[in-house]
Formats: sequence, structure tokens, C-alpha cells
Amino acid sequence: MNEGKYVFSQVVSFLDSNDFKKCVDRYNGNYKIKDFTCWHQLLCMMFGQLSNRDSLSDLILCLQTQKTKWYHLGIGNSISKSNLAYANEKRNWLIYADFAYLLIAQARKNILPNEVLSVFENNSIYAIDTTTIDLCLEIFWWAKFRKH
Repeated sequence: MNEGKYVFSQVVSFLDSNDFKKCVDRYNGNYKIKDFTCWHQLLCMMFGQLSNRDSLSDLILCLQTQKTKWYHLGIGNSISKSNLAYANEKRNWLIYADFAYLLIAQARKNILPNEVLSVFENNSIYAIDTTTIDLCLEIFWWAKFRKH
């Protein structure tokens, strides 16, 4: 039995919910929302990203198997594929963009000033996708990662 905090909860504890609430209030994101708030949507999408889920169906199926842990993960108590899909489609994406910019600003403050290699050079941040792409060895003879 787990006696401490879950790893996901520990990761989420680094996020400032008050800053996120300011972003939500700026765009009126929780207007007429009772259960599945913008915060719950953010946590569900973070869980999906961190657990490498391929689709909303895959994410919801994974979350449904852990229903007893939702409270401890901070995800809420009413998650369905239709709720999440509707929230992803209808809610303003600027809420999450503004929150991302706040997190980037906080990360900039935490970087040591005498770092040799600047992480945020020219105000640019690059996301690198390391997904393995299957190639045909007959055409791409130089791609000798796998035989089959």
C-alpha cells in the first residue's frame, strides 16, 4: 500500500494553482462548469502526456482502471471521454498558453546566470520529438536501427 504521495501528484505540486486560476479567470474558462474544470482538464492531459497515451480513448481507459486514485491524483471524480473531448474542443486554448508562458518565465528565473549553454537562447524553446520512425531498409540503407 502506498503511504506517500504518488509521483504524478508530486509533479503537479510544482504547478501553482493560483497562477492557473488567474489564467482561467482571464478567459472565463470555468463559466457554467460544475465538475470537470479547466484544472481537471489540464491534469488529465498532463497524465496522458506523461503516461504516453495515444488517444483520448486510451487515456480514458487508463484513467478508468485507476478510479480509486483519482482523488489522490487531483483529477476529480467525473471523467468521461465525451467530457474530455468537449473540453478540448470548446475551451479556450489561450488559458493553457498563458499558463505555459508563466511556467517558462519561472524556469528562466531558476536558471543559473553563468550557465555556459543557454537553455532559452533567443527567446526560443524547441520541443524535440524522439519518436522512432520505421523506415524501409531497401530505400534507406543508412538506417540500420532494426533489421525488421
